[in-house]
Amino acid sequence: MNFTRADFPDGFRFGVATSAYQIEGHQFGGAGPTHWDSFAATPGNVVRFEDGARACDHYHRLDEDLDLIQGLGADVYRFSTSWARVMPEGTGAVNGEGLDFYDRLVDGLLERGVSPALTLYHWELPQALADRGGWRNADMPHWFAEYTEVVARRLGDRLWSLAPINEPWCVGWLSHFDGHHAPGLRDIRATARAMHHVLLSHGRAIQVCKGLGMQNLGAVCNFEWATAASDAPEDMAATARYDAIYNRFFLGGLFKGEYPAEVLEGLAPYLPAGWQDDFATIQSPLDWLGVNFYTRKRIAHRADAPWPAYQERPPQGPLTDMGWEIYPDALHQFLTRAAREYTGDLPIYVTENGMASATTPDPDRIAYLDEHLRAVQAAVADGAPVAGYFVWSLMDNYEWALGYEKRFGLVHVDFETLARTPKASYHALADWWRS
Repeated sequence: MNFTRADFPDGFRFGVATSAYQIEGHQFGGAGPTHWDSFAATPGNVVRFEDGARACDHYHRLDEDLDLIQGLGADVYRFSTSWARVMPEGTGAVNGEGLDFYDRLVDGLLERGVSPALTLYHWELPQALADRGGWRNADMPHWFAEYTEVVARRLGDRLWSLAPINEPWCVGWLSHFDGHHAPGLRDIRATARAMHHVLLSHGRAIQVCKGLGMQNLGAVCNFEWATAASDAPEDMAATARYDAIYNRFFLGGLFKGEYPAEVLEGLAPYLPAGWQDDFATIQSPLDWLGVNFYTRKRIAHRADAPWPAYQERPPQGPLTDMGWEIYPDALHQFLTRAAREYTGDLPIYVTENGMASATTPDPDRIAYLDEHLRAVQAAVADGAPVAGYFVWSLMDNYEWALGYEKRFGLVHVDFETLARTPKASYHALADWWRS
């Protein structure tokens, strides 16, 4: 990698990201059951029925892992707290041991000169709340606000940043319409309510944090660049629907107080009563936008299906182990589009970017990061206010429905012994970030 920090704007921050359920070991420390535990125990949902019970055992190897972050030279570590570890029933009683763990994590980062960037929710909903309908339930914003206040009161004075919910599209659409993530539903009514309640919960959390005097609050969404498979009008329209569902629903809700017409065509009959009145909360002012970005998709019309009537076409060019096309210019295009159409001068952070690769050593990952950092530079040159870039992920971990097969880490994890071994990409970034 042929960069120096001087190649990026003053104050540009580099970092790495993980999430609680994927690395901690959920069976430890008094955490309650989650809907991911139930989803993984159901045949056909997860490779080999694997779950996050042990994961990378970050819970017991905290200092070792924080040393790896420090050794990398990262400015920021983006992590999540587990709702079920903090509040095993989702509401009510607080698990002191869980909060103590996150206290040690935050203090350990600060002692090592690394800024803590907290995400409150990265998909592991307490099972007790899933039993009450989860994200479909209109009480979710109230439950999430309660959880937010517990965590913010304990950790908020030492955090560099906070974002409420990681990747709302995955929480709402992938999990309730496609059925690929917990709770594994394929229900359009559930989808409409989950999509809306996720954004309303985000807004309530921002209000709680502002009420406690916290600053540097943002939203972290996953986005994809969508390209029409042909110039045919039906393919162009299908691509617009895909883009509306994946990207513009969340950007529109957060920054314009509206949902795209292409989404309302399908979801409007199923949205909760009075949903239009919730945008004042959803639009609670933010200090930054987080962009999680990995690939682009080629979209075509699907004539034999109801709304949304689109389908993915085979990718072109090189692929990651996830089967995702490597197309760095899509990141450049999306960053400039987000700034131009939605965020203006608001800082944008690339809060996740990386690739799954089992190659050892990993020159493919080094090339991927190099190409995407060049895309970030191009976006900055075009005027996008990109203020940071965080790699997914620090270490190999539990990749949800794909179990432990897909390796995104800068650090190799032997899932038998749990030994950590920094990869070539780790050393390449460390040489650069510490130069």
